[in-house]
Amino acid sequence: MTFTTRGSDNSVYDYIIIGGGIVGVSTAWQLQQREPEKRILLIEKEGKLSQHQTGHNSGVIHAGVYYEPGSMKANFCKEGVAATKAFCNKHAIPVENCGKLLVATNALESLRMETLYKRCRDNGIDVELLDAAGLAEKEPNITGFGAIFVPSTSIVNYRLVTEKMAEEFCVLGGEIVMDTEVTHLIEKSDHIDVQCHQQIALGSSLENRDYVAKFLITCSGLMADRVTKMLNIDTEFQIIPYRGEYYRLQSQHNNIVNHLIYPIPDPELPFLGVHLTRMIDGSVTVGPNAVQGWKREGYGKVNIDLRDICDMIRFPGFWRVSAKNLKTGLIETKNSWWKPGYLKLVNKYCPILKVKDLEDYPAGIRAQAVLKDGSLVHDFLFAESPRSLHVCNAPSPAATSAIPIGDYICNKVRDKSLTLVSDAYY
Repeated sequence: MTFTTRGSDNSVYDYIIIGGGIVGVSTAWQLQQREPEKRILLIEKEGKLSQHQTGHNSGVIHAGVYYEPGSMKANFCKEGVAATKAFCNKHAIPVENCGKLLVATNALESLRMETLYKRCRDNGIDVELLDAAGLAEKEPNITGFGAIFVPSTSIVNYRLVTEKMAEEFCVLGGEIVMDTEVTHLIEKSDHIDVQCHQQIALGSSLENRDYVAKFLITCSGLMADRVTKMLNIDTEFQIIPYRGEYYRLQSQHNNIVNHLIYPIPDPELPFLGVHLTRMIDGSVTVGPNAVQGWKREGYGKVNIDLRDICDMIRFPGFWRVSAKNLKTGLIETKNSWWKPGYLKLVNKYCPILKVKDLEDYPAGIRAQAVLKDGSLVHDFLFAESPRSLHVCNAPSPAATSAIPIGDYICNKVRDKSLTLVSDAYY
């Protein structure tokens, strides 16, 4: 579904949300439910919703296996599983409850598996520890020392979820403008000027379009740092793009696994590793790896953007995180260009696959917030000004957690609005 709603001639809105991914749309939809009398506008620079991280992920409804107990990620994910499945059930969006296996392929991974199993229990996740025989019974084509079975993990098409939320938002009176890129933000005492370039028709030149927000919410993903800079908000992070490259198995392998198959992650590395993912369309993908991106929205094999590169190399955190993970980064880059190396990551638990079985599949870009000291931001990160709230880092499982994240943002906005009213009164 393509949304063509245009803002009305009256360009003053109670709330404007920037970003048409699942987090932005979820926030707009829930905010309109809470405040039906308010005028709310969602601005998206692409011609369709969910064109970036939301539309380029594995479609997994995560159970919350990996996350630090008590962290925002762990809490949001636990709530998000139930909320996402309930939303899909209500709106007849297909969900497959296939479950997930985290497979240990050597003695070291077996030790890590025990630690991960404990974390699952601490997070209140229903899991089962399997030995090699139990693994073989569930997955004849997978080999390993054992596995953690997570029955609550499911798969869905998050683009469909986002579009349905947007549809509900519009039914409630919300407005969406597409093909509209925010170029400047100017905060004043009682509002924020939102200046945009808008493409009115396909192939037409860009026109200037200005809106006024009494309060602004941004869910800008890959552009999160640039949006906060428009308001001169002092932050310590920058978005560094990492490409996650996938392959799809040839169709004769669509039944090669019964569940999602994940490796036991190395706690010293920032990413989970290559896995086999059943997709809601019946296919099976392999991936992702994690290689340095040189273009924030670069989904092809070779992608270069001079502005993105200049921003990275001027940021000290980029050099520090790159140095810290240099060996891993070089291996990932080699495997990106050499398919047998990529396949080897999968063969350690699925040895029957051959190079010829891997077909090209679209890549994804992870918008990773990195601090000046080179630390990766692993949890959710927010920034704010008197009349704005910004989602600066929305790591996986942001899609799973979009409904509770939207609820959290709505609560934060309510509290800030009460503060603004109180300050105005006094």
